[in-house]
Amino acid sequence: MSEKRLLSANEAIAQAAYCADCRVAAAYPGTPSTEVMENIARFHGEINCEWSVNEKVAMEIAIGASLAGVRSLVAMKHVGLNVAMDPLMTFTHMGAVGGMVIINADDPGMHSSQNEQDNRSLAKFARCLLFEPSDSQEAFDMTVAAFELSEKFHVPAIVRTTTRTAHTSTVVDTGDCQRGAVEPIAYVKDPQRNVAIPAFARRMRFSVEKRMEALRELSEASAFNRAEPGEGDVGIVTSGVAYSYVKEVFPDIPVFKVGLCFPPPLEKIRAFAAPLQRLVVVEESDPVLAEQIRAAGIPALEPKTELRMMELNPSRLATLREELLGTTPPVAAPPQSGIPIRPPVLCAGCSHRGPFYILSKLKATVCGDIGCYTLGSAAPLSGMDTCVCMGASIGSAIGMRKAFGPDKRIAAVIGDSTFFHSGITGMLDAAYNKVPVAILVLDNRITAMTGHQENPGSGHTLLGEISTEVRVADLARACGIQHVREVEAYDLAVLEAAFKEALDCGEPAVVVVRGPCVLHAGYRGGAALTVDEDACTACGACFRLGCPAIIRGADKDGTGKRFKSHIDPQACIGCTLCAQVCRFNAISPLPE
Repeated sequence: MSEKRLLSANEAIAQAAYCADCRVAAAYPGTPSTEVMENIARFHGEINCEWSVNEKVAMEIAIGASLAGVRSLVAMKHVGLNVAMDPLMTFTHMGAVGGMVIINADDPGMHSSQNEQDNRSLAKFARCLLFEPSDSQEAFDMTVAAFELSEKFHVPAIVRTTTRTAHTSTVVDTGDCQRGAVEPIAYVKDPQRNVAIPAFARRMRFSVEKRMEALRELSEASAFNRAEPGEGDVGIVTSGVAYSYVKEVFPDIPVFKVGLCFPPPLEKIRAFAAPLQRLVVVEESDPVLAEQIRAAGIPALEPKTELRMMELNPSRLATLREELLGTTPPVAAPPQSGIPIRPPVLCAGCSHRGPFYILSKLKATVCGDIGCYTLGSAAPLSGMDTCVCMGASIGSAIGMRKAFGPDKRIAAVIGDSTFFHSGITGMLDAAYNKVPVAILVLDNRITAMTGHQENPGSGHTLLGEISTEVRVADLARACGIQHVREVEAYDLAVLEAAFKEALDCGEPAVVVVRGPCVLHAGYRGGAALTVDEDACTACGACFRLGCPAIIRGADKDGTGKRFKSHIDPQACIGCTLCAQVCRFNAISPLPE
């Protein structure tokens, strides 16, 4: 019986995995893909699912399940696929047995990411099937098809979403979902197929090219690739969410929608382009389709309108319409003006604030990492110098130490989830090579930035089951590091002593700073604090903490330069950091 529901693409993909008889699913959380696994967890009785420690492990789990003969899914954001490319590049040679689907969410415009990359290029690089849905219905349909075609053609299949498709909800008809229609494939021991040593891998390489011929024929015949008629001699080839914008801004011209994007349906596109005077490829980010179309000898205009950087939207395509047709579409209502700017900031009472305040005070060069604590780079804390990728803080600090020599204070700051993801190997390198860097692990016992997912340090699994609670300090000692300290996050004097000792000890050092995520744990240090206006000298020391609960009061002397502080009792959680930095005892708890 058909059922229609309002679903985001992430929710639709989870539902499709259930309907397509996926049996194993693994992921590492990362916006905008996180909700895929959170929704698959609702089916945990029938889909064995987990938060993996990183994307490479998650990919390997899905590969193992596929080789065992069951359908599997792995989900990650775009930079996560970089981490998982090593096993994927070999698995594409071996080929899937049970259908294997990779959900990969790109982030054009970098809403929550450190770079902007177009992973359609990685699908081409790996010679995978690539689907690109433009809404939640297509996310559902393409995920179901991806399982089927992966199994039929023995190829991993990528379903590439973006931030806009992943988080936008549209009506989805899930059709007649009958779980249990697809049986596992019996496992057959076959080293020549599944053991990628050079002698066998050479044969696999030729099989990959033979498979690509079949996939090109599939793409030409696929209903996901279609020409939509229109008027005029200008036509557009488009894919993904860009298709929705094209249909809004160019409602009447011929459009070719590419849904199965790799391999592209070049002959279909050639036939579409034949009667047109001008062909334009509208795609978000890199010219992945455009380059393949031009390489096939199909002329495609490169417009002057910038389409390659940042997220597309109808306003940008309106400029393209003026360029191509000399007309403008109906003007959309302008966004509401006068809305206050709210830059990202560490939460009031965040356990990361104290460590960055002390690092700035100690004038350390700080290599940072991916997490909420990256906000420690912003003024007034200004406590971070670099941030590259997950786990890079420790390796970068090692490199800086080798470049600067022994005289500079160098620290690596990394969160607990990121440490488990890819920081352990960097720590091991520091221990093995005896590199004197201070590794500061900000341990709030949860993966906070992506919405409080469990990790090996939290003591619980994706499904809430009690598990091993891995302690960072124990791992550091097991790697051979002698200087290991565990301290609490809210005592600035203790933090300063521990950090100074670690920075200056002349050997690899690890300091674990333990403090809860205030949003997850509902932590309160005590009563909210208040400022004694008579005692406050407007020195500004408390403002240097960058706490959003501390706001500027009235300009009492009219100079426009010195403002006494005021604490919002609704925002303050009583962490007392501001009281610790006030030299005039002007800050104290509110009376009960």
